[in-house]
Amino acid sequence: MSRSVLFVCVKNGGKSQMAEGLMRQLAGDAVEVHSAGTRPGSAVNALSAESLLEVGVDIRDEVPKAIDPELLRRVDLVVTLGREAVVDEPGVRVINWDTDEPSERGIDGIERMHLVRDDIAGRVRTLVAEWGVT
Repeated sequence: MSRSVLFVCVKNGGKSQMAEGLMRQLAGDAVEVHSAGTRPGSAVNALSAESLLEVGVDIRDEVPKAIDPELLRRVDLVVTLGREAVVDEPGVRVINWDTDEPSERGIDGIERMHLVRDDIAGRVRTLVAEWGVT
């Protein structure tokens, strides 16, 4: 059975793009994967893209997108990343990943992105395992 997921953060420039890229890498065509933002920014975060390149995922050509209401209703699962992105749509299964925010501990730059990437990657691996995707 094919699965589908929509990852959502506020700007769709960092965390949700990272989750989408990592899910594509892990699950390939077994999962239909999308990302979007509640208030999309203008570009993908360069440090997010750099940290993913280090693990073989290239999101440099991605563009932040708004949530497509039709897609929102069609996917199996919506995952919000962080505390700021809120998706409240009746009948839609939404879970929140309260992702690590190293900047709250004074960690910034590429070191912050490595920690965020690794946190999201672990959560993506868990979801892939729960869904039995190989």
